[in-house]
Amino acid sequence: MSGSEWRVVVGADETTAIYDPATTKEVAVFLCAHGAGGSMSDKSTLAAARAMRSAGLGVVRFNFLYRERGSGGPDKMPKLTACFEAVVARAREEIEPQKLIIGGRSMGGRAASMLASEGFAADGVLLLAYPLHPPGQTDKLRDAHLSSITMPVLCFNGTRDTFCEPALMKSVVKRLKSNWTMHWLEGADHGFHVPKSAGRTDGEVLDEVAEATRPWLREVTGAPAAFGSR
Repeated sequence: MSGSEWRVVVGADETTAIYDPATTKEVAVFLCAHGAGGSMSDKSTLAAARAMRSAGLGVVRFNFLYRERGSGGPDKMPKLTACFEAVVARAREEIEPQKLIIGGRSMGGRAASMLASEGFAADGVLLLAYPLHPPGQTDKLRDAHLSSITMPVLCFNGTRDTFCEPALMKSVVKRLKSNWTMHWLEGADHGFHVPKSAGRTDGEVLDEVAEATRPWLREVTGAPAAFGSR
């Protein structure tokens, strides 16, 4: 996967971002942030980016500042969202997208959802493995801000995700606005991996993610009915 690489200034620091165009008709650009233990080039982020590109999204991947400097522990949320905002600004300058979607994997998606809850200017939020709670700590829900999001949201979680107990998430979704679309990936864990007993591969799970994203994109972007049809 190769594309345009940028150095993005974030306050007194800099980070790296890469834009790869969609592999089909591009209807929007997706700012895809990585998870807490990952990077813009980790296996899960690259796999998600490929799926989104096949669904009609140009994808901008980037490193949060802590990952760019090689630190193990994530920055605090205000620093994460500041980095996100800086990359969005650069993407608008470089690409001038007609429609822009923010989101990402796990913690990266959570950072995007925090921005969205504060009225950030974007056209939608795409969450991959939203971390509703730390593993084994279902009393520490990260849902208080979700009801403040007014833009369209598409959220994917696996039914075996230890960061998102399905019954709890379903209860949360019932309290959210109709702009929230929840899609469950049967048998998938937090990394969208499925065991051999599932009867399908990880690649097929990502095919499902791409397929479910297309109709949502049609609604968000106003793309023709033929967009994404098979």
